[in-house]
Amino acid sequence: MQYKMENPVVGKNGIERYQCKITWRNGTFIADEPVKSGGKDLGPDPYTLLLSSLASCTMITLRMYIERKGWTVPEIMVKANLWQEKKEEITKTIIDRDITFPGAELDTKQKDRLMEIAQNCPISKILEGDIKVRSFVHHDEPVEQTIKYANDDITVLWKPSFCKHAARCVTQLPSVFDIKAKPWTNAYGAPSDMIIEQVQRCPTGALSYIKNHE
Repeated sequence: MQYKMENPVVGKNGIERYQCKITWRNGTFIADEPVKSGGKDLGPDPYTLLLSSLASCTMITLRMYIERKGWTVPEIMVKANLWQEKKEEITKTIIDRDITFPGAELDTKQKDRLMEIAQNCPISKILEGDIKVRSFVHHDEPVEQTIKYANDDITVLWKPSFCKHAARCVTQLPSVFDIKAKPWTNAYGAPSDMIIEQVQRCPTGALSYIKNHE
């Protein structure tokens, strides 16, 4: 398992409803709810963020294709919105994406081809594909059973009752974490700093570590 993003998008929310500080690889921005929903409208709401992801991915994908073809298209405009309908307790979401090319002299064949390209942009494929959202909550409270795996520098602590098998450890650092091996954690399988970095990615708190000489 290799994540698309080198570093995850991080959201933090304090007591100021409903402002969320979103950190990405190059800075931060605020997400918020509109005033009618109890927020202050200081940033885009979650639906806007979703639609802007589709719109921006569409335009970037189209621009890449247009540049390869050498076509003259001074501007791409994408309008995105969504609506929902509920039938027999099942909610269906429909996203409408309107694409125009102001000032461009494109024929019908070119526009149809650009529509095909838009439908195959990465975010379109995600939204129309098989999506599963996995959620994990982090624990740091003590438990009765903690298993230890040590090397000369650190001791890896494993709390089986917290483990939800997110598989980040075994797929991202298999030289240390291997469920087919006994014991399944080899604390000598990688440098200690790499093990620490991987342990810190555990989303549930099942894995943690302590330094042996502090």
